[in-house]
Amino acid sequence: MQSDNPSAAILVIGDEILSGRTREGNAHHLAQVLTATGFDLREIRIVADDQDQIVEAVRALDKSLGGAFDLLFTSGGIGPTHDDITADSVAIAHGTTAEVNEAARALLQERCERMGTELTLNRLRMARIPLGATLIDNAVSA
Repeated sequence: MQSDNPSAAILVIGDEILSGRTREGNAHHLAQVLTATGFDLREIRIVADDQDQIVEAVRALDKSLGGAFDLLFTSGGIGPTHDDITADSVAIAHGTTAEVNEAARALLQERCERMGTELTLNRLRMARIPLGATLIDNAVSA
């Protein structure tokens, strides 16, 4: 049944989810939040850490790319590891590249200083976002 509410999809990314090594809980939580705030969640999809699968799923789900839903939320895949391909894959789906965002770098640096850790090159990878994307404030983490 269609409603007048904005439609949404959740894309969960990660081999660890598909293998059963990690229990997925983010989609469950986000589904509750979306429903409670008036969004019409229509699909949850899980894909492997595979660039082609991520690009295809983003294009199929994101209305701005001709996909099916007004909003697309992604979960998983982003981390301080040398083999993370999520940011690059999302960028490719949008016809751009991922680069270190200076505002994200500053937030990450501030968080590392608070936690007494070093902003390593691997951690800095988490500040890479697709060119043209807008950061959303996150009160929980940087």
